[in-house]
Amino acid sequence: MPGTRKLGRPTDQRMAMLRAMVTYLLENGKIETTVARAKEVRSLAEKMITLGKTKENVLSAKRQALSFITKEDVVKKLFDEIAPKYADRNGGYTRIIKLGTRRGDNAETALLELI
Repeated sequence: MPGTRKLGRPTDQRMAMLRAMVTYLLENGKIETTVARAKEVRSLAEKMITLGKTKENVLSAKRQALSFITKEDVVKKLFDEIAPKYADRNGGYTRIIKLGTRRGDNAETALLELI
C-alpha cells in the first residue's frame, strides 16, 4: 500500500523530500536513491503522470500538479512532453533497477527511471 513508509522522518520533512524527488525525476528522467524511497517516489510520480494525461479540466489538473511539483517549468514539461508520451499506456510509467548496496551505510540502492 503506497504512502505507509515513514522513511525515518517527520511527515512534513518526508513530504518535502518526496516532492523534491518527484520534481527531480520528472525533470531529469532518472534518479538514484534507496529502494524504499524509490518505491514511494514511484507511486507519487505515476499519479502525477496520470494527472497529466487528463483531457478535460486541463487548468484544474495543472493546478493540482502545481500544488505538488515544486517547479513550474517541470509541470509544463509534464503536460507538454511526458504525459503525451504515455497516452496509450495504462500505468507502469517508471522502472526500478536495483544497483546493490551503498558503501557508507550498506543501504540497498536503486535507479528509478521513466520508461
